[in-house]
Amino acid sequence: MSRNSADVFARYLGAQFSPGDKPAMRQRPAITISRQTGAGALTVANLIAQQLNVHYQGDPPCPWTVFDRNLAERILEDHQLSTSMERFIPEDAKLPLTDALESALGLHPSFWLLRQHTVETIRRLAIQGNVILVGRGASAITAELRHVVHVRLVAPLADRVRNFADYHQVAPEKAARLVRETDERRRRYVRTYFDTDTDDPINYDLTINTARSGFEQAAGMIIHVLIEKLATLTQQAARTPVSHASP
Repeated sequence: MSRNSADVFARYLGAQFSPGDKPAMRQRPAITISRQTGAGALTVANLIAQQLNVHYQGDPPCPWTVFDRNLAERILEDHQLSTSMERFIPEDAKLPLTDALESALGLHPSFWLLRQHTVETIRRLAIQGNVILVGRGASAITAELRHVVHVRLVAPLADRVRNFADYHQVAPEKAARLVRETDERRRRYVRTYFDTDTDDPINYDLTINTARSGFEQAAGMIIHVLIEKLATLTQQAARTPVSHASP
């Protein structure tokens, strides 16, 4: 994000939350990012975290953390599973018969059990707040949580293939194949385990074509939506009367 964008964000944040009248937030916000392969989700997520860690960590301060590839490690840690299990929690769905056979042979826990572990960890992180959750059905898992902003990042295939080839240093032909295969695996994963269509815009607060916006502007747009939602929730919390238990 440019210096001018950061300055505008800082002023906007100050206007929304002036020290004199800011009520306490009952819930830290969170962001989920669903993405087409090569649309720049990790880059955008890191740009968002950098800006929010400068301008908004909440009170008391809590650093923003991006969970992408490291989310699998967190799932294993939360549920006391061996790190050797990481290869069995991809963003994909196996055929039920294959899964049943492999789990019966003790090769790994069933994918439905791993899916439940994933749901529990992602919900726990989202409720904790100040996290950016990339992929793994996070948008579907946290759909009912009002403090979470849901984002979908897209871009034309040619742009995504070029980004993927540059990032992974592979030939364009290989990048094109991997982009298509990865997109299909992710769609299948979310459709199978969460009965959700990743391409349905109704599932998101915001959908951004990063080929048009660029990564920095995309990060700024997401932050703007987050702060708008944060301001709305804060105002609603201020209007909600505090219930007191009867003596």
